[in-house]
Amino acid sequence: MIPPRILGIETEYGLVAHGPGAKNCTPEDAAQALFSRVMELARTTNTFLSNGSRLYLDVGAHPEYATCECTTIEDLVAHDRAGEIIYQQMADRVNEQFAQAGRGKTLHLFKNNVDSQGNSYGCHENYLLRRRRDFRQRVENLIPHFITRQIYAGAGIIRRTAAGPEFAISQRADQMWDAVSSASTRSRPIVNTRDEPHGDIDKYRRMHVIVGDSNMCEVATGLKVATTEMLIQMMEDGAILPDLELADPMLAIRNISHDLTLTEKVELASGSTATAIDIQRAFAEAAHAHYDKKGYFADLDPVRTKLATLWIDTLDALAAKDVDKVATTIDWVAKYRLLERYRQRAGLALDHPKMLRLEYAYHDISERDGLAISMMSSGLLGRLVTDEQIAHAVDHPPHTRALLRGRFVAAASAARRDYLADWTNLRLLEVSGARTVTLDDPFATTDDRVDQLMEAL
Repeated sequence: MIPPRILGIETEYGLVAHGPGAKNCTPEDAAQALFSRVMELARTTNTFLSNGSRLYLDVGAHPEYATCECTTIEDLVAHDRAGEIIYQQMADRVNEQFAQAGRGKTLHLFKNNVDSQGNSYGCHENYLLRRRRDFRQRVENLIPHFITRQIYAGAGIIRRTAAGPEFAISQRADQMWDAVSSASTRSRPIVNTRDEPHGDIDKYRRMHVIVGDSNMCEVATGLKVATTEMLIQMMEDGAILPDLELADPMLAIRNISHDLTLTEKVELASGSTATAIDIQRAFAEAAHAHYDKKGYFADLDPVRTKLATLWIDTLDALAAKDVDKVATTIDWVAKYRLLERYRQRAGLALDHPKMLRLEYAYHDISERDGLAISMMSSGLLGRLVTDEQIAHAVDHPPHTRALLRGRFVAAASAARRDYLADWTNLRLLEVSGARTVTLDDPFATTDDRVDQLMEAL
């Protein structure tokens, strides 16, 4: 039986004010407008919601949404998409106010990773691991996977170079400067090793992966998480991953991203060479063999089973250059085809302003202006969850610790009581003698101490 695992995604959004009235609107002004209602209700730009997730304004005026603790990929994808809905509802409210006041501007939110000035912002994945002394070694064994999975998890980008514009596979590849580090912004590593488990520190360690692109396609989001989860489970079972250490990880991640043919061979520490497809196939075959040996496939839910199969099928399609088979499941392929059709029809250079606007429109999260959102609605991008599941996730936490947090936040907010809530702590601030309730078990859905807090309301 596969033990459950806590999963989470943190997404930073690009934010811009557009229109004739937006000339003097700074990113800080736009962020202040977006969070105005949140400030009214919570008196802070860092708050937890009734669905258990975290909503906050990050450094650089970037709105960020961190999903609550999830144990299924369906819940994870639904809550990741719920963040889009929540932020777009916030933007719609402000845009309606702008229209009524004749401001001549609208706010747009983009689920991407690089703005027009080249500034980068992230999409971070979190995986709960059992605490062991060899954490660093386990992380390093996964670096070749994180570097090469961009071939199905990259979001695509029009990249400016000295030789002219070119399309690349990953938005984050050119922004990474280290493989493993405790820093998050200074060196921007693939995996951040700062020890913040958000749970019982004697039992758990959190693997914080910051190399991934923000995916618009639900299937791409699910695939990058499902494949990583399978490899983590292998390691926790004591299985040995294929030895695919790269000679120069930072050179490899860039070279792979810049090669749309997927034939670029990167050098391994052993002196041999391999393509990204070769490396991913070695990991996929090892993971499948391990799951077969342990009988895990009988335990998998339908979504994880689908994604495990899709891992192999995707690599086969990419190796055969059969892009039609992956055009609805890989963001960079869907986006590249969209851009190329428009570019050829209009006779434009890749870096023409109309092309750049089209690129950003792919990542716009509004139903009116978002191309990927429209493509999902019309079946041109694959789905893992329904609109109903996403709508439910906007207000309801999954059956993890998030259930306790969400229940408390909803009740305290409805009662207009001051409270504290973070990943592990809950407290009613104005109750005399009130204790902080610390929730160290991220899987727990019941707690007598939380019930007592609720009674105090």
